Amino acid sequence: RLDRYAAARDTLDWALQPHPFRRFIGSPRVLLARRFAREPVAFDRIYDGAGLPLQPLTLDVLADFLRHSLALSAWKQWRTSRWSLRVNPSSGNLHPTEATLVLPALPGLGEAGVFHYTADEHALQRRATVSEATWRAVLPGVEGGAFLVGLTSVVWREAWKYGERAFRYCQHDAGHALAALRFAANLQGWKLAVLPRWPDDSAAALLGVDRSADFVAEERDVPEMLLAVGPAARVDALAAAAAPDEAALARWRTAAWHGTAAPLSRDHHDWPVLGEIVAATDAPARAPGTPCNRSWPPLPARANLPDARRILLQRRSAVDFDGTTRIPRDALFAMLDRTLPRAFAPFDAWPWPAEVDLLLFVHRVDGLPPGAYVLARTADGAQRLRAGTRAEFAWSPVEGAPAHLPLFFLAGGDTRPVARLACCHQEIAADGCFALAMLARFAPALAERGASFYRALFQETGMIGQVLYLEAEVHGVRGTGIGCFFDDVVHEVLGRQGDGVQALYCFTVGGPVEDARLTTEPGYPEG
Repeated sequence: RLDRYAAARDTLDWALQPHPFRRFIGSPRVLLARRFAREPVAFDRIYDGAGLPLQPLTLDVLADFLRHSLALSAWKQWRTSRWSLRVNPSSGNLHPTEATLVLPALPGLGEAGVFHYTADEHALQRRATVSEATWRAVLPGVEGGAFLVGLTSVVWREAWKYGERAFRYCQHDAGHALAALRFAANLQGWKLAVLPRWPDDSAAALLGVDRSADFVAEERDVPEMLLAVGPAARVDALAAAAAPDEAALARWRTAAWHGTAAPLSRDHHDWPVLGEIVAATDAPARAPGTPCNRSWPPLPARANLPDARRILLQRRSAVDFDGTTRIPRDALFAMLDRTLPRAFAPFDAWPWPAEVDLLLFVHRVDGLPPGAYVLARTADGAQRLRAGTRAEFAWSPVEGAPAHLPLFFLAGGDTRPVARLACCHQEIAADGCFALAMLARFAPALAERGASFYRALFQETGMIGQVLYLEAEVHGVRGTGIGCFFDDVVHEVLGRQGDGVQALYCFTVGGPVEDARLTTEPGYPEG
């Protein structure tokens, strides 16, 4: 709220800053290839994968998949301070999201098992060795070039800095990581899908994060989602299948497990409400919904696009905007078009209907008057939002926008002050080309799908944010997610009351100001 932030430490204790990379002491390690001889791929293939051949599941192909989704993208340094950036963004660059892979036997990797991905080394650490008999008993459908990826959150990494609001930042980051993985899968000709029928406790057992003796209690991993990756038919079958029963999981737990997690901090500050939120939103097995709400037209063709891998590796979070850069309206339309929940990446990985619409504050877009706009991504977003917002809003379709793009003009005027205010007085929300707030159908969605869907709503906003990050890079500008905002201010702009609609994430795009004091190095010495 304007008069108070969520509870957090008054000052940051830098001695407690969590280590950004998880290590398992005593776990065998396999280094992955870091450079690849790959033909350029036009950027839009990350959405539809058209024309890209299906790659076999080999260690080198897996290395390329991880390199362009969860790996390091660069190192930054100023004086004696040095820090890494990653392909997938994170609130405060704290990276609570961890990835664990469940892989069949592969040449160069050895027997089937559970592997933790370590981004700083671009390596896999073996957490478990699983016999062929156990694999067949627990994961009979994970074959034919398919494998599983589990995303978990180390909530402490965010809580160290952000206190009680850490949990939702973890969900944003999980959504970003999901989208990053989905895009990288298309480059291999693979499909990727969330497995909604796996309860959190079953996923925890599969990934080994329920092994409390292997982790510092305050730094435990919270399961977020389990993903199937590989040939489309195999992934579709896995997404429709139920999780193994408890007897099968008990057998999995008796596999040969390796290593214990190295501590991330020497001490911790407890935020009891975070444990309550984790418990309250624990996910049971959930039936999927209808993933896409409309028959959207195919993605409009674009020519002269840059190489997809280059864009994935160059993505950055802007820290400052110049306050002058402008973009043409067609660039804004193209960015927004890719956020629509088509049956293309990344939203084809999502097993539920879209629940998030966008409120835009347009500042510097040639061909569009400054003001407030709405993009109705959801099936009934325009009608639902219009019924609960200010009567004076125009709700007129935007002239010149693609006919299928549900973009509406609400009111004209200088929206920079309200964007700045809504985003915790941060200038970056006013100095870009546009800013936006992501509005979720909130209370009704939770009533329909249960408290665990609280996580999914934030994760959907993270997926949208990842699209905007990459689209900004393609159009020669830069984006940044804004997790600190006054949701009440956003609701007041709309004139809405109650919790039927809730602002869950903000984002802004503009011309970045580069800090000339910093030096930049590649993510890995080999490039």
